[in-house]
Amino acid sequence: MKRLYSRLITFISVDHPSVGLKQLPLTIAFVISLILLLFVPGIQITNLVLATLGIILLFVATVLSALLTIRPKLDRWSIVIPLIDFLAIGAFRTGTGGIMSLFGAMVVLPVVWVAAEKGRRYILIAAAGAVAALILPYVTGAIEFRNASDVVRWTFAPLVYLFVASIINELARQSRSQLHAIHELANEKERMLQRTFEYASQLEESEAKFRAADRMFRGVWAAVTEQSVIGTDETGLIDAWNPGAVKMLGLSWQETEGKRHVFDFHLPDELEDRARELNYPPGATVLNPGFSALVESARLGSAESREWTYVRADGTTIPVSLSVTQRVNESGATVGYLFVAADVTQAREVARLKDEFVGLISHELRTPLSSILGYLELLRDDDTNPLSEEQEQYLAVAERNAHRLLRLVGDLLFTAQVESGKFPLDLKDVELEHIVTAAVESARPAAAAAGITVNEEVTDASPVVYGDPVRLGQVCDNLISNAIKFTPKGGTVTVSLAKSATDAVVTVRDTGMGIAASELDQLFSRFFRATTATRNAVPGVGLGLTITKAIVTAHHGEMGVSSEEGVGTEFSVTLPLAAQPAVAAGS
Repeated sequence: MKRLYSRLITFISVDHPSVGLKQLPLTIAFVISLILLLFVPGIQITNLVLATLGIILLFVATVLSALLTIRPKLDRWSIVIPLIDFLAIGAFRTGTGGIMSLFGAMVVLPVVWVAAEKGRRYILIAAAGAVAALILPYVTGAIEFRNASDVVRWTFAPLVYLFVASIINELARQSRSQLHAIHELANEKERMLQRTFEYASQLEESEAKFRAADRMFRGVWAAVTEQSVIGTDETGLIDAWNPGAVKMLGLSWQETEGKRHVFDFHLPDELEDRARELNYPPGATVLNPGFSALVESARLGSAESREWTYVRADGTTIPVSLSVTQRVNESGATVGYLFVAADVTQAREVARLKDEFVGLISHELRTPLSSILGYLELLRDDDTNPLSEEQEQYLAVAERNAHRLLRLVGDLLFTAQVESGKFPLDLKDVELEHIVTAAVESARPAAAAAGITVNEEVTDASPVVYGDPVRLGQVCDNLISNAIKFTPKGGTVTVSLAKSATDAVVTVRDTGMGIAASELDQLFSRFFRATTATRNAVPGVGLGLTITKAIVTAHHGEMGVSSEEGVGTEFSVTLPLAAQPAVAAGS
C-alpha cells in the first residue's frame, strides 16, 4: 500500500512531474480526436494507414511513459517519448486531412514537453520535432508543393514553434531556479526549525541543570553556618551575606546587602596598619585605602589568608581567620571579592594554653638542668677527688646532652614568646656585615669537621639595618648551621650579603639534599621536619626555622626559600635598611 501511494505521489508531483504525467495531456487529446472522428460529420480519415500508424505510435509512447513512471531509474530515456509523439502527431495529422487537419495543433504538447527540459539544446530538439510533424505530409507524398505559399506554410510554423520553445525553455529555467530557491529556503527553514528544537532541548536541559545547581548552591549556602561568607563588589559594598555571617556578626542579609560595606566590620586601626605595611598611601586609588589594603593580595591574583578582627553589630569584637579571593565575570575581569572568615577565638585560647604549658614545662626543666650542669662542673673541678679518664668521658657525654637539652628548653621558651608576640628586641643601628662574618667564622670549625666548605660573599658597601644584633646573629647562625647539617661531606655552603636601594639581603645557599617542593610551605611551622631530614637521620626538633622566621618578621623583613631535592636549598632574608626603622614586636 505504501509503495502504491509513493508511486501515486511520484506520478502527480508538480515539482518533478513524472513521464506519465507529461504524456497524459497528449493521450487525452488523441482520445478526444478519435471521438471527434467517430461522431463529428465532416472530420474524416483521408489516409487510413497513416492515421492508424499515428494511433499505434501514440499507444507505444503512452505505454513507454507508464513503464518509465514505474521504473524511475530509466528516466534518462524519457526524451524518446516526445520524439515518438512528434511522429505520431505527424502521421495522424497526415492521415486526417494533411495540412488542413484539425489535429495539427496537438504538436504544441510535445513541443512544450521537450522545450521545458533543462538545457538550451532542447529548444532545437523541440523545433526539429515540430518540423518533422509538420513536414511529414510532404515527405510521404500525401501533399505536393503547389506554390510558394506552401513552402512558407511549412517553414513559418516551425519558426514560430522555435520561438515558442525558446520562451518555454527560458520560463522553465526561471521556474526551476525559483523552485530550487524555494526548496533551499524550505530546507533552510527546516534546518533552522530543527536547530531551534535542538536549542530548545539544550536550553531545557541547561535550565534543569541550572535549577539543580542553584538548589545545591542554596543548600550549601544555607548549610554554611560556622563560617562567615560575605560577597562584595569592587568598592566593598556587600551583595551577599550567608547564614554564617548572620550568626557571627548579628545582622540579617536585609540589613547588609546593598547597604553596608565589608570594612564597616573591621577595626579601622588594623586596616590602617595593613595599609602602612603594604606602603599603600591614602589617595593612591579610588578605593578606600583600608579596603584596598584588605584586598590587595586578592586583587593581584593570589588568595590571602590572615587573621583580622571583626566588629559585631553590638560593638563586641571577634578574632577571625579571613581568606579573601577575587570574583570574576565570564571575561575574567574582577567584579568583586569574597570574604570567608572562621572564628579563631577557641583556637587562640587553645594556643594560649599550649604556650603557657610549654612555658611552664620549660621553666620547670630549666631549673633542674641548670643544677645538673652546675654539679657536673663541680665534679670536673674537684681537685681532691680527680676523675679518671673514663669518668671524664662519661661526664663529657652528660654535660653535652644537658647543654643540648638546655638549648631545646630555651628554644621552646622563645617559641612561646613568639606566639604571644612578647619577645624583647634591643633595637639599634647594626652593620650587618659584622654579624654575617661572625656567624660564618663561628660555623667554620663544625663545617671543617663535617668536610664542608663555607664560602662568604660580601659586597663592598656594608648595609646598616635597624635591629637587634643578638637576634640577627641568631638568624644567621640558624640558617648556616641548618645548611651544614643538610649538606653531605664534600659539599659547599655559600653565605652572601647584598644591598639594594631599600633593603639588605642575606642569602645562605647549600649543595645539600634539598627539600621536596610540596613541603616548602610547611617549613616554618613548629616542629615540622622535612622528609629528607627524617630519611637521612638529621638531628633536630623543627624549631629553628620557626624562630628564625619570627625574628625576621619582627624586624619587618621577609624570608624566602627555594629548593630542589638532590641539588640544594637557598634561604634568603630581606631586611629594611636603617633609613626605614622597624618597631619591636611587643617591646
